[in-house]
Amino acid sequence: MILPVSDPTPSGADLFLPPTYDLVWSIVVLVPIFVVFLVYGLPKLNAVLDERSRTIEEGLRASERAQEAEALAVRRAEETVAAANAEAGSIRAAASEDAKAIFAKARKEAEAEANRILELAQRQIAAERQSAQISLQSEVGLLASELAEKIVGEHLQNTDLTARVVDRFLADLESQSQPQEA
Repeated sequence: MILPVSDPTPSGADLFLPPTYDLVWSIVVLVPIFVVFLVYGLPKLNAVLDERSRTIEEGLRASERAQEAEALAVRRAEETVAAANAEAGSIRAAASEDAKAIFAKARKEAEAEANRILELAQRQIAAERQSAQISLQSEVGLLASELAEKIVGEHLQNTDLTARVVDRFLADLESQSQPQEA
């Protein structure tokens, strides 16, 4: 007897579905594996995921604490820099004031020394002028008396009289020279 041959090419929905025996044996094999995974593997996987989650959360908290500490350190550093800048400014201002005071003191001392030297020089000039004037007057007096002796032809013996005549002569010369100088 000859049996009719069935058509081996699937058609319609059979194109997308595997044969039934494949589905049954796949389910028979996968269900125990799935049950073993649910009983043994899933709790361990959940424990690992929970531990990892805790570690990540601790890391985030530590990161937040580190960021806060860094922000605090930055703020303290900025405050320290600002305080140092303020102190440096006050030191510069004090140094500037000290420099001005030292400069003013040196200027006053220099002016005082210059005035002292000028006054000393003026005194010395006045003394030399007076000495020169006295010397000149005595020389002019001697010359005048010699000239008078030559003109008169006699030797003047009375020195007091000679001195009065010379003094009068010099006084007349001074009075004549003063209007010309003015």
